[in-house]
Parts: sequence; structure tokens; C-alpha cells
Amino acid sequence: MQLKNGKRRNNVNSKKAKKNLSQDRFCIPTPGEEDEFSGDESVYVASQWQLMRWKFNKHRLAKASLVILIIIYLCAIFCEFFAPYDPNKYDVRFAYAPPQRIHFVGKNGFSLRPFVYGYEKETDPETLRRIYTPDYDVEYPIYFFTRGTPYKLLGIWPTDLHFIGTKEGHVFLWGTDRMGRDMFSRILYGSRISTSIGLIGVFLSFLLGILIGGFSGYYGGLFDVIVQRLIEFIRSIPTIPLWMALSAALPPHWPPLRVYLGITIILSLIGWTDLARVVRSKFLSLREEDFVTAARLCGASELRIVFRHMVPSFLSHIIASVTLSIPGMILGETSLSFLGLGLRPPVISWGVLLQEAQNVRSIAQAPWLLLPGLLVIITVLSFNFLGDGLRDAADPYSR
Repeated sequence: MQLKNGKRRNNVNSKKAKKNLSQDRFCIPTPGEEDEFSGDESVYVASQWQLMRWKFNKHRLAKASLVILIIIYLCAIFCEFFAPYDPNKYDVRFAYAPPQRIHFVGKNGFSLRPFVYGYEKETDPETLRRIYTPDYDVEYPIYFFTRGTPYKLLGIWPTDLHFIGTKEGHVFLWGTDRMGRDMFSRILYGSRISTSIGLIGVFLSFLLGILIGGFSGYYGGLFDVIVQRLIEFIRSIPTIPLWMALSAALPPHWPPLRVYLGITIILSLIGWTDLARVVRSKFLSLREEDFVTAARLCGASELRIVFRHMVPSFLSHIIASVTLSIPGMILGETSLSFLGLGLRPPVISWGVLLQEAQNVRSIAQAPWLLLPGLLVIITVLSFNFLGDGLRDAADPYSR
């Protein structure tokens, strides 16, 4: 009887030790807590992607940031559908109209359908400023999936279906600008340019950084010296004057699409230096490793050795660098457009929209003109938090 109890006690202790070892070593949730896995042995047979997913699920802030970025990019891709009005439609009668509050309780009591009150307008006799007050006798119901201004979804399918709108009257959820244009619609349209320029610019910077920095560290010698001096020269130039000089070189008669492409290329040519230096330093230490020598002896090409063997060995740092570079691209486009050196009207971007808030008078009369800046802050912070989560998840064995 004592032997049986002793064996049972030893089995329990060994299971606890094994469980604690798996938690300490991988720093991930125990497999027993996962729905698709059961038993302690799943940690030892789990793939790299499963370990990365378990580690990423522990980072709640990164998961919340991922949801926010998905919503922002969905709104950017289908901005025509989510915007209630044409972004260029103006009505000077509602210049600098404040945001309308959504109500569910009106003069007829509670209603499941939300609505907004109309405006009563009057002019201040001293400052000649328009003053808008809610007209509680006029209610404009808000409808979902309603018909409105015709457009082409993704530039292909013609339709007039909008996610939100009114059948009569107006709804200005985020107010209007100096020409009476709906800020909510313009911010949604501007998100397509401002968010996509970050992805395209980082993709080009990623290719340049991996290729130039990788081969600089892999080959060394004269090529490495030339590349490093070029990087030092680019990094020694002040960023804002360099942006201004390169942006001013764009011909003013270029169409908006060509200007957009030019701004993207300019930001990419400036932003590849940081990643190139990191890749170069990693390659200097990896090129003498045994697995690189084995791949070279097996007849692998230089490109295969670089992209198949060396780059994945520090994937976590590359993921963090890429996710942190996207906000830099977004901020770069916003800054150039805000200064009038980047994208110009009629192109709509967050930086172009912030040009309306360049003077104190506009901000004092219409503080909602700063909403594009708030969207920039939310997007940049979300990318930063997501980058932290992906960096930790890409190395699931770290403590």
C-alpha cells in the first residue's frame, strides 16, 4: 500500500515538474488551456507558428491594436461604402457646422432608430461668427444600408448603397469644414491614401534594406565600405529639409496619382537605412555560422542562403522593424502634406485635411478639424503595440 502511494506521489510530482518546465522554457500558455490541444506533450510537438500564436495571444494590447488596425483598413478599403456623402460635396450653408449628437429619445419618446436634430443658425452681430443650435422640432432618422450618392465600389462596381445616411436632411457625425463638406466622409477617404502609403513605402524600404544591408554584411570588403558611407551620408542630412528638397523636385503639373507614387518612393529611399544597418550587423555574425557554411557546401545560391537561411534567423527583429516603420511612413506623408510639400488638393489624405487647422482661429471655431490628427495618433500607437506583440511572438522561447 505504501509503495502504491509512493508511486502515485512520484507520478504527480513528475507531472507538475514537467508542466512547470514547459511553462518556464516557452513562456507561453500551457497547452492544456488551448482548445485544440490537450496534454502536456503538445508543447514538444507544436510547430513554430503554433508557439507564436500562443505567445501572441498573451499580449492583450497587441490583440486590441490588431482589431483597431483591421477596422481602420477595412474603412479605408471600402471608404465609399462607409462614407455617407461624397467627400467633395459642399454646402456653404453649413460651413463649420459642429458634430451632431446621436439620440434615441425624442419628442415622441424612445425609439430604436437613432436620429439627429436639425440645426438652427444665427450670426453673432459682433464677431460675425455662425452659431449652430439644435432644433428640437426637427428630427432626421439615421438609416443603415440606405441609398445615397452613386459611386463605384473599389472603382469597379457602380452602386449607391451606403452603410449610414439619412433619407432627408443631413447628418454630420464629425462636423464640417469651411466649405460645408462632411468631415466624417473626408476622413474615411483620406485614410485610404494615408494608410496605404505606409504599407507600400515599407515594402519598398524592406526590399532595399534586406538586399543592400544583407549583401553588404554577407560580402563585406569594398562593397560594404561604399554602402556604409552611403548610409552615413543619408543619415547625416536633416530629415525635414531633405523631404522638402525631394518633394519640391516633383513637377507641380503632375497628376495626383503620380504625386502619390513620387511621395511613396521618396519616403522609401530615405527609410531603408535603419533596417539595412541592422541586417548588415546580423549578417556579419551569421556568415561564419555552421549552417551557412553547410548551405554553401551543398551548392545553394547566394540568394537562397540569404533569404532562406540567414533572414529567418532574426525574423523577430525584422517584424518589429517593419511594423515600427509603417507609422514613420504615415507620419512622413502627413508632415509633408501638412506643410504643403506632399500631396495637394483635390487629393484627400489626413495631412491634407490637417491643413485646414493651420491657424488658431480655425481651431478655436472648429476644433473637430483636428480629428485627422487623432486618427494618425491612434494608427501610430496601434502599429507600435502590434509590433511589440509580434516581436515577442516571433521568439516564443524567450523569457
